[in-house]
Amino acid sequence: MHLLTEEEGMLALKAARAFAEAAVKHEEAIPVELPEIFSEERGVFVTLTENGELRGCIGFPYPVRPLGEALREAAGAAATQDPRFYPVREAELADIRVEVTVLTRPAVLECPAEERPNHIIIGRHGLIASLGNRSGLLLPQVAEEYGWDAGEFLSQTCVKAGLYHKSWQEDDDCIIQTFEGQIFTETI
Repeated sequence: MHLLTEEEGMLALKAARAFAEAAVKHEEAIPVELPEIFSEERGVFVTLTENGELRGCIGFPYPVRPLGEALREAAGAAATQDPRFYPVREAELADIRVEVTVLTRPAVLECPAEERPNHIIIGRHGLIASLGNRSGLLLPQVAEEYGWDAGEFLSQTCVKAGLYHKSWQEDDDCIIQTFEGQIFTETI
């Protein structure tokens, strides 16, 4: 995967903000000129915070859409459709900070369950835990923000999936995937 340049990352942030604001205002976003790399299929998450608190986070863990299109959908949904929060109001937009995380393709962690923590680098890897029809994802920055070690990160990802917190360790059918993310954050 080609990494985005810092300039392309800033364009991703600008586009995500425009898409989120347009969704909140029920308007069509003013088109942002995006370079060719945004036509590549990528996984992406858009995270919105207000005064340091999570306000919405929606995305695509797998590269199923061109990055520009995925960014549009994720930003609009993070602002208006995250089921954990009421939709962002227009009056809040000035206080919202946008973060875009562009993901590498997730890969199954192929090792015995007890060795999983040894293969996770905090701050570098994000995790997906899945078992049956349940699945949960935590971005790479989450473990650092909460000061978790690899074992706790695995447990919290299972909880996010609605699983028993030790499923990663005790259930042979629990699949753990890792991915990396290129993180771009607005400075307000």
